Amino acid sequence: MGYPLDPMYFDEFKHQLPDIDPSETEDWLASLDQVVAQEGESRARFLIYKLLKRARQLQIGLPPLTQTRYINTISPEQEPYFPGDEAMERRIRRLIRWNAVAMVLRANNRFPGIGGHLATYASAASLYEVGFNHFFRGKDAEGGGDLIFYQGHAAPGIYARAFLEGRFTAEQLDHFRREVVPGQGLSSYPHPRLMPDFWEFPTV
Repeated sequence: MGYPLDPMYFDEFKHQLPDIDPSETEDWLASLDQVVAQEGESRARFLIYKLLKRARQLQIGLPPLTQTRYINTISPEQEPYFPGDEAMERRIRRLIRWNAVAMVLRANNRFPGIGGHLATYASAASLYEVGFNHFFRGKDAEGGGDLIFYQGHAAPGIYARAFLEGRFTAEQLDHFRREVVPGQGLSSYPHPRLMPDFWEFPTV
């Protein structure tokens, strides 16, 4: 919940603020100019964000200034360095998203009404890919690996990833949600009875 704002300050900027101490204001502006000139825009931006963060901590009413889609619980300056190749992983993630969408759309064009839950994996792709690339361990790992229960509606993305890894063929992707011949079709949801070599747990 936000804090109440003085309408004089934030009424769509219709009112000018009376400056009760122009000299102090000029000092603040001159300081910012000096930081930009001597240390660059990145340092100035960092200092401004720190001031805004402190203003929130002091419960000073401010209009919404957040530009990202979410606010991390960890401040950006506290985040550890990404352990992998972030650009390459982003590219792979985009390929997987694209393959998942293409697979579901192709299936529905050929057999209207098959469905496929496109949004689930698309919205969780980053979480899954960080897990696959940096956390999940296979059965040959020490301790026997991880037991992973995948969200059932995310199956298209998991199939698309397996295709990129060479574990599925394009023909198998074309049999999404069509278990016509054992081993050829891809089940709608994770299920070891239909795909014992791929899924470990039924999750829908």
